Amino acid sequence: MSDSNDRLPPLNALRAFEAAARRLSFTKAADELDVTPGAISQHIRQLEEYAGTPLFKRTGRSVLLTDAAQAALPLVREAFDQISEAGRIMQAPARKGRVMVSSAPSFAAKWLAPRLDRFHSAHPGVEAWVSADSGITDFTTADADFAIRYGGGDYEGLKSEKLLDETVLPVCSPQLLEGPDAIRKPADLAKHTLIHDVSAEVDPSCPDWTSWLKARGAGAQVDGERGPRFNQSALAIEAAATGRGVVLAKRAIAASDIAAGRLIAPFADGSISVDYGYWLVWPKGRHLSEDVRAFIKWVRAEAVASEEVGV
Repeated sequence: MSDSNDRLPPLNALRAFEAAARRLSFTKAADELDVTPGAISQHIRQLEEYAGTPLFKRTGRSVLLTDAAQAALPLVREAFDQISEAGRIMQAPARKGRVMVSSAPSFAAKWLAPRLDRFHSAHPGVEAWVSADSGITDFTTADADFAIRYGGGDYEGLKSEKLLDETVLPVCSPQLLEGPDAIRKPADLAKHTLIHDVSAEVDPSCPDWTSWLKARGAGAQVDGERGPRFNQSALAIEAAATGRGVVLAKRAIAASDIAAGRLIAPFADGSISVDYGYWLVWPKGRHLSEDVRAFIKWVRAEAVASEEVGV
């Protein structure tokens, strides 16, 4: 008979422990796992009985980890990651011919989607499924092979690879470069609507209209605060493309409309590089299928081509 100390800890109790330890809240762990807070408490008591030591310190409505819990938590997380990866490998035959990629809605709509026909033509046996998500992909729950994120590239527990740099520049419909109020210089923007992109993907180094105008000596002539605001880059781009005004846009998001002639950059020196970029990310240790590797290779090539031609 095996020693009782060799028994594996109960799996459901470990799930409750990991969620409660990550969130430092039994209530939030219960919401995440779709159970009651009482069930989380019961699982924690069961695990503490197994361990023979307390795992949480109760302090009013919040909880803190004991030394034993802090030491065990990284190993528990790694174990669940490995179990999840084992499940993905088991499902590999069923997932063959399918690639799941998560991306912010604006990048998915304006950069990725217009190019997908080229991938499907080159790989007719593989379907690309795109999940357009505003929030950051949680690979512990999301059914995504990898994600494309806009940010600084430092993501804990994930492998990241730079896909594209980003710049910001004013763009508008070509019709705004015609007529008596034609845009010729930054000061001319006083006669046009300024469109603001206030999406969650804007980074701290990204200029707003006020700072852009000030840098070009037009801050006194043009009020950079006026104009409509959109919480998704694609909506701001579409408003500009239909002639509603001028938007300070991320080049990658505006690329397809610039290439199609729906948008034009009215100022030769209007571009400003920003600190953030687009990154391919997936969990460290994840097995990437042949189809996923083919898609990543393809999207890398598309990114290089888009940077070479400027769109």
